[in-house]
Parts: sequence; structure tokens; C-alpha cells
Amino acid sequence: MGVRRGRSVPLDQGDQNMAYDVVIRGGSIVDGTGSEPVAGDLAVRGDTIVAVGELDPAEVGAATTTIDASGAIVTPGFVDIHTHLDAQLAWDPAATSSCWHGVTSVVLGNCGVTFAPCRPVDRPYLAEMMESVEDIPAAAILDGLDWDWETYGEYLGAVDRWTKGINVGGMVGHCAVRVHAMGGERSLDEEPATAEDIEAMCALVDEAIGAGALGFSTSRTLLHKVPDGRPVPGTWAAPEELLAFGDVMGRWGRGVFESAPRLGERDGADLTNTRAEIDWMADLSIASGRPVTFGLAQVDRKPELFRQILQFVDAARERGAIMRPQTTARGIGILFGVGHHTPFDGSPSWRALRDLPLDAKLAAFRDPEHRARLLAEAAERGPDAERLTGFYVLGPDEPQYRHDVEGSLPAVAAARGVAPAEAFMDLSLESDGRVLINYPFLNQDLGAVEEMLADPNVVMGLADAGAHVGQILDVSQPTFFLSQWARERQVLSIGDAVRRLTSDTAGLFGIADRGVLRTGARADVNVIDLDGLRLHQPTYVHDFPNGAGRYTQRATGYRATLVNGTRTIEDDEHTGAMPGTLLRSGPPA
Repeated sequence: MGVRRGRSVPLDQGDQNMAYDVVIRGGSIVDGTGSEPVAGDLAVRGDTIVAVGELDPAEVGAATTTIDASGAIVTPGFVDIHTHLDAQLAWDPAATSSCWHGVTSVVLGNCGVTFAPCRPVDRPYLAEMMESVEDIPAAAILDGLDWDWETYGEYLGAVDRWTKGINVGGMVGHCAVRVHAMGGERSLDEEPATAEDIEAMCALVDEAIGAGALGFSTSRTLLHKVPDGRPVPGTWAAPEELLAFGDVMGRWGRGVFESAPRLGERDGADLTNTRAEIDWMADLSIASGRPVTFGLAQVDRKPELFRQILQFVDAARERGAIMRPQTTARGIGILFGVGHHTPFDGSPSWRALRDLPLDAKLAAFRDPEHRARLLAEAAERGPDAERLTGFYVLGPDEPQYRHDVEGSLPAVAAARGVAPAEAFMDLSLESDGRVLINYPFLNQDLGAVEEMLADPNVVMGLADAGAHVGQILDVSQPTFFLSQWARERQVLSIGDAVRRLTSDTAGLFGIADRGVLRTGARADVNVIDLDGLRLHQPTYVHDFPNGAGRYTQRATGYRATLVNGTRTIEDDEHTGAMPGTLLRSGPPA
């Protein structure tokens, strides 16, 4: 990696007489703007970057703390715009696993599901909806939150009071707004909201944006359901209702509109419904002047859909819309392993293993009688080799997230001369239960992911930190993105890759003074050994309230992470420091 030397750019001359609190010395500065690495130093005083470039050795020597960045890149902290950490932060202030992957700022409240506004009587309903949509246990939510709010502004006040290891902002969600204004039952109706309903909802959104919400989110996909199986509140909202929320943000001159859209669902070859979905989002952006972002992924059963959607976005942008589809850096996959769910749990004997300790499960795999019963049931009732073709062996040590046929469970089994279920048992025994099977159901073609990453309108998102905790684990996206697309595949330059994780995401959400390394910016900083950057195998742990479980994932290569000038990560481990702050939207434009 070639670098050039940079001159020091101090905040101002008077500040040079004060000692620095932190100096990051001898690294390659990747400032987040897209510029390529520049050799130099970075100085921090308090929570602010005060110099970037070559520093006087005497000033370095007087610093309270010096971090050796030789051989490493120095980047802004990563800004993750699509998380569901709304509840988890209350009991996990470090924000694991996000903090282990260079993330220093997150946006809550995606996909329309939030915990505010909320009347006390609706708390169980919103918690159960979050479990149904995002696989976060409702019991953990109800026990883990204080619920000392009703309005969204009061919720932000509560988040502000929470101890936090990262910076946190949030959007107000359509589901909670509809339930508050219309009641739980009527909020689910397919009939359009009345003018009075829309007026009441807009008042709630106005309060939220005025209190500092970073935007408004909604869910339109038919995949998101409440516990009784009906689509979540807002799914059937008419364009007039949605445009009214855009008008509220337009009057404030701030906020992002985020959607989990209905793209390719109940649609024909002419994509009439998908076009209509893009059209109302474009109309909202044009009328309000606010950006719209939504999830976009490739799927094998409709391999051209993502390209067609990007074409529709191009046409919308030509009309004046600000539209930023967001995608992930790899396949979005369901994880299977002996520690939690397996691909064969449809069979009674397999299902009976679920609640046993790991040692007991592995003992069952070793026991000849038990093993024979498991194999027989898998052969009779389990998925056949053809259906398992898209299930890939992950790990057991450093996961590769490959989508190569030879890495599939049936191919590995065939190479061993056994059935897939037997291969799974043997792999589990050989790895002491660490091996996992990954089933990517979205972004199944990494070539398509590369196409989306090459589109200038696409923004990095959909990592879903805090969500689908027992199924999906994409929170490690920054580590995978840098190590695979920039370092290994060299599809992106390191400067552009860092920009995509920092100033691009921060800028979309109007998060000021973060996502860049420059004097006067907040000191959210990563020091990363790019050559040594690698992912660890996901592990299933029970550290949620009431002992509920989830997948977590660590990384190697993060020498240091600073949040607001305080070191939170040292050599891949959290320091225990909690310097995070609440991120509010700014004053009206």
C-alpha cells in the first residue's frame, strides 16, 4: 500500500501550546473522504481531532497517551446506518458485536419498528412485534428496558441517559406511530388511514423530528409480520399517508426516510408494483427535499430484479429524487450449528437435541445408536442434497463466506463419501461444535454484490446489528468489506472503501463532524492492521436478559478504536470505557 507524507494541519495556533491527550503516531491516514492513504500522525484533545499530518516530536512526547500506528491504517470510526440495537444497548452498553468491528456510531429505528412513541399499555405489543420482525426476544426487551417514556423525544432522552460505548441516533418508526394514533387493531387495517389519523400521526412525527430524530422509517414488505401473522402496521399505508410524513421532514429541513420496501413482491414480469414502490419514494423525496434509503439485495430466483431496481432509481434521480439503496458486503445468511439450530431440526430426534448442553449434543453424535437414529431421520424427513446445495460450510476457525459449490455441505459430504447429515455430525465433532453452516438467502451471488458496490447510488447498510440474533449475523460487515473487497479482491481502493463506511453513511444521515479525519471533527478513530485483519468464527452465547441466546462475532486487527477521544478498543478487546453520546438531527436547514 503506497502512502505519501502529509503536513500537520493544527486546529489553530493557540491550541499548540496545550498538550495533546492522544497522539496516534506513524500510521497511514485514510481520512474518510475517498482520498488514498497519507503517512502521518493524528492528535486529539478532549473529544476533538486537533491536528492531522506530521507532528513535532516534542509535541508527541508531551502527549498523555501515544498509540503506535506503524504499519497500520488510521481511519474514521465506522458509521452503521442500519441497526436494531434499540433494546440491546440498554443492557449491553458496549454494543457488542459492533464495537469489535470499528463501529463508533449507529442508527436505531430501522424498518418501522421502534419502542416510541408508546403508551404504557402498548409496551408488550411493541416488544412482541420487534421479536416477530427482528428476532429479538420480547421477554428480554420487556425486562431489559426501563420504559420511562411515551413520546419519541422522551425515548431519546432515555437513550441520552444510558451509559454507552458508542454514539447513537435513531429514527421514529411507522409501526409505533400508527399504533399510538390508531390503536393496535385498526393500525393493521388495509383500509387507508383517515385524514384525522394522518394528522395525528404527523403530529407524532413532528414531535420526533423536532426532538432530534434522524428520520422516519417504515416497513412495506410482506415478510414483516406481527405475531398473529398479519403484516405490520403501515404495510398497507397509502402514498398520501407516506407523503405526509415526508412533508413533516421537509418543513424541518432534516431527516432521512428509510423503508423496508415491497420490491418484487406480488409482481408480474412488467414489475408494475415495484415501479409504483420506487415512484412514491421518489415523489416523497422530490416533494420534501429529503433523502430516501431502502434495502436492496439480489436473489437467485429473480436474478435481474436488483438491476432493474437500480435502473428505476437512476430514472428517479434524473427527476430530482435523492435515493440511496443500501446493500450488504456479502450474502445475508442464516446460520446453523450444533450449538443452536441445525439444518435437520424438522426431524424429532434432531429437534430433541436443541435444549441440551453442547457436550450432550456431541455425545449423541458419537453414540452409535443415537447417531444411527439421527441419520435415519435425516434421510427420511430432512432436506435432501439438492435442497442443501446452497448451504455452505463456514469455518470452523476463520469463516470464508464463500458461495462456491465445492464448499457446500453436500459437496463436502460427497468428498467424504457420506450423507450430508453425517458430514455435519463429523464436522461438529472434529471442531468441538464450532463449525457452522451458512445459508445465504439474499445476495446469493457475490458477482451481483460487486455490481451493486460499483453503483455510486448504493450505500453500505443492512448489517442489522442487534437483530435476528439467533439466525443472522452480518454485524461484522466492516471487517469483511475491508478485508475482502479492498484488501483481497481489490475491487475498491482502500480510500474509497473507508469512505463508504464513514463519510458516505454519516453524510446521508446528516451526522455532523463524524466520518472524517480532519481538524475540528469528533475524535472517532480506528487504528487497523489491514494486513492482519480477519474475522473469527461466530459463536452462540447466552448473555441477553433471562439467559436468552444470540450469535456474536469478533475480529483480529483492530489495534485501537477511539470514541469521542477515548480508547474503547485496545488490541481487539474492549477497554470498558463508555464515552458514547446521543446523536440528534441538527437545527432546521
